[in-house]
Amino acid sequence: MRGPIFFLLLVVFANGQSQRPARTSNNPPPRSAVTGQIQIPDRPSNSLFIGQPGKQRTEIHFDPATGLVTLKLLVQDVNGYFIPDLRRDNFVVYENDVRQTNATVEIEHAPVSLALALEFGGRYPSLNKILANQVFEGGRQLIEAVGREDRIAIWKYADRPELITDFSQDHETLNTLLSSPQPPSVSEANLYDALIAILGHMREVDGRKAVVLLSSGVDTFSKAPFDEVLKVAAISTTPVYAISFGEMLQRAADVFGTAAPSARIDWKRAKHELGEIARASGGRLYSPSISIDLSVIDDDIMENLKVRYVITYKSSVAGNLDSPRKVRVELVNPKTGGPIQIVDASGKTIQAHVVLEDSYVPGKAIGEQP
Repeated sequence: MRGPIFFLLLVVFANGQSQRPARTSNNPPPRSAVTGQIQIPDRPSNSLFIGQPGKQRTEIHFDPATGLVTLKLLVQDVNGYFIPDLRRDNFVVYENDVRQTNATVEIEHAPVSLALALEFGGRYPSLNKILANQVFEGGRQLIEAVGREDRIAIWKYADRPELITDFSQDHETLNTLLSSPQPPSVSEANLYDALIAILGHMREVDGRKAVVLLSSGVDTFSKAPFDEVLKVAAISTTPVYAISFGEMLQRAADVFGTAAPSARIDWKRAKHELGEIARASGGRLYSPSISIDLSVIDDDIMENLKVRYVITYKSSVAGNLDSPRKVRVELVNPKTGGPIQIVDASGKTIQAHVVLEDSYVPGKAIGEQP
């Protein structure tokens, strides 16, 4: 039976309010016939994640038989929200400073493979139950946010990581596996060891992928030091999207008073380390404070992972396929040739940023196109 503290948390956290990020649109964008200005839907004035996001890796593919180059890239505002409604004539592509005149532009919603990593212990029994209920509920909300073409594997960790189920698209089964958490009464929470193991498992996974980590960020007794998990995250091709339950758990811990063991936990350090791991891997850190509804965060993660502009062009650059080629994409107003102007529904100017590597080596980009 859930105790009074759990219901106290429900009351406190349910008071939080959230805004959903702007979604991509299939409708033609409203734009001025005279100025070429693009208007996009309103979006929150602040980012949902905290701190600096990690540098996201660009997908660049090269077909040596045809000379076709495919760029899969993000266009975001300053808060990391995707900019929808751009069209082919808004993109200008340069390779080795030569404008490419034959580019086509599409939008892609790629399927993804997610490793859902859930903290499952590390504190005394009362807090373990609170954390397990919150984390497993967060996992069920994520399952609701993914599409039927997406795959989810579920891990939990306490003393060691445990694979609950490998990748599956069966939402009903996944939900059932998260319906009745039974956390250990006493255990460690070896976050660093668990992340290293899970990221190692993800090396064998093809396509777009990520780890979604639901955790307090506290590591109690890992064999690996923090520097090692940072190094593994930095060289991994799998971004970590961390959802910190530290603030929620700290509120619960405060109920027990300063004499409780949880009062000695360095919550600030735990949150900082989660942010460092997320940034090193190319992911994001979220830290909900008063709301147990994570759907808005799940939407932000899925949009950031799945949606890309796909630019394809036949390279006009000849030469050694093992030599780097500079690539640049600019957003323009096709009517004037100058910079594009993007505004929201209220007329506020939105600054757009193209997320793209500045060079690629054709010989190393062969055979990567899914």
